[in-house]
Amino acid sequence: MPKMKSKRSAAKKFSFTGTGKVKYKKMNLRHILTKKTAKRKRQLRASGILSEADAAKVRKTLLPYG
Repeated sequence: MPKMKSKRSAAKKFSFTGTGKVKYKKMNLRHILTKKTAKRKRQLRASGILSEADAAKVRKTLLPYG
């Protein structure tokens, strides 16, 4: 049986931590930054952790070898 292919778009958006949680980059930090406060922009720089329900779906369907 051949290897399963991962969804390349998902592979570029998600990564895994050492403990197996799914990490992602937060949205809203690309453009129209002048109206956003410094606090908001600073908090958006931190990576987010996907909830366990969504992480299970990402692991199973999008990134089978993650």
